[in-house]
Amino acid sequence: MSAGSERAAAAAAAPGGLPAPCASKVELRLSCRHLLDRDPLTKSDPSVVLLQQAQGQWVQVDRTEVVRSSLHPVFSKVFTVDYYFEEVQKLRFEVYDTHGGPGGLSCQEDDFLGGMECTLGQIVAQKKVTRPLLLKFGRNAGKSTITVIAEDISGNNGYVELSFRARKLDDKDLFSKSDPFLELYRVNDDQGLQLVYRTEVVKNNLSPVWEPFKVSLSSLCSCEETRPLKCLVWDYDSRGKHDFIGEFSTTFEEMQKASGEGQAQWDCVNPKYKQKRRNYKNSGVVVLADLKFHRVYSFLDYIMGGCQIHFTVAIDFTASNGDPRNSCSLHYINPYQPNEYLKALVCVGEICQDYDSDKRFSALGFGARIPPKYEVSHDFAINFNPEDDECEGIQGVVEAYQNCLPRVQLYGPTNVAPIISKVARMAAAEEHTAEASQYYILLILTDGVVTDMADTREAIVRASRLPMSIIIVGVGNADFTDMQVLDGDDGVLRSPRGEPALRDIVQFVPFRELKNASPAALAKCVLAEVPKQVVEYYSHRGLPPRGLGTPAPEASPGCTP
Repeated sequence: MSAGSERAAAAAAAPGGLPAPCASKVELRLSCRHLLDRDPLTKSDPSVVLLQQAQGQWVQVDRTEVVRSSLHPVFSKVFTVDYYFEEVQKLRFEVYDTHGGPGGLSCQEDDFLGGMECTLGQIVAQKKVTRPLLLKFGRNAGKSTITVIAEDISGNNGYVELSFRARKLDDKDLFSKSDPFLELYRVNDDQGLQLVYRTEVVKNNLSPVWEPFKVSLSSLCSCEETRPLKCLVWDYDSRGKHDFIGEFSTTFEEMQKASGEGQAQWDCVNPKYKQKRRNYKNSGVVVLADLKFHRVYSFLDYIMGGCQIHFTVAIDFTASNGDPRNSCSLHYINPYQPNEYLKALVCVGEICQDYDSDKRFSALGFGARIPPKYEVSHDFAINFNPEDDECEGIQGVVEAYQNCLPRVQLYGPTNVAPIISKVARMAAAEEHTAEASQYYILLILTDGVVTDMADTREAIVRASRLPMSIIIVGVGNADFTDMQVLDGDDGVLRSPRGEPALRDIVQFVPFRELKNASPAALAKCVLAEVPKQVVEYYSHRGLPPRGLGTPAPEASPGCTP
């Protein structure tokens, strides 16, 4: 797809060093109601075109079939799109009364019946989106609506534990018994064989029992349970000239079914012997002694299961930012160019807002003297409403920030532990609910190294057990070297008492390294670790996505995000 640019961070490997599971893919199913009728003698013949924004341009991706003579079409064609949490993936659906030939992508001869724009994140978070169709200049297309339903099709992520044995294998050695080993191959689309696993050699044994092994479902069958698999059994030769014993073909679907019925065994056949020998049956039997499929839930599973992202922003109002009235200040409000605080706030907030149903965000400040007594506060609502620190949408946060600046006195020090603890208390309350369906993201924007480092480390370690992630963006040109200790990438963060963090929940990003990057690139970098952190929390708690049954035994971020 045109918008599939290089990702900010590779997906983490699955448990035990296994390759990362399949990428998150979403199917979009479409239907329309009350379309405009553009045909004078019959009803419209509608089809829907999917466009995706790439580098500021709308690029046509795919088109549904034409549903003849219908104002309420339900389309059988399904759009499959890659999903990345850390990107704003803008989609546009355009409905046409089609006059061209079937299957064509050109819309030049067709009548425009209306369009709808949204983000993939909005569709995923709501699972079903119904919006009015709009004509040019934003006019409603009568009562026309389009409905888009999302379904995660990468939900079979996981890994398989297999254990094989054999009996009565052909003896290929003159003075001893065969030394058999087994190779498992995946058959690719071009019919080529891709080695998935090779067992150890069992010496001098015609009924070997091989050690169990684990393999990701992606490696085994590309997450396609009906993809052909081939098993080859060899007699080991130290010079590399292994003697072929036999082979058999199967699928992962067949393996599961046969294992469940207690009949998971296959004749190990040498095709040459079968062709030449009339009474030939096999060169032994291979038995699937055990098969265990370990489901690995993805971030997308949890989002589509109803997980809501609660977004909180905390802004540094310490004096080191400079007088906001001075154009050199990091808080200076330029009517033509947003400052670094606003850039970071908007690019991260615009993504998080798609996953919050009420679109209300907590906005806090620290390090300033605030009215009416102008005492220093390290935890105040920038809308100056201590009873309700939430703002309406990201624009509401921006307005509260701009209105706050003239009313506070920038001061210090840079203490962030109070705000981390405040959000952690909300997350702790959520943790005691049955599903913990609210996950908290705290975005801290600061221009310098925190002053209360010991208290901050303590607060982060406590928060690592809660449904919570912390993103720290360093703005300005200060030396942020000491902040790297909070990001657990180089080792496990510990509290001053030596207690280790249960999870790595902190991502630190110096803004200056991305100063000239696009907002999309900044968001990708800042949010790249969030899907992994979300899944790690729910997996540790043993909480499966809503509606997906038994608890998740392992953690995986899925491919992104």
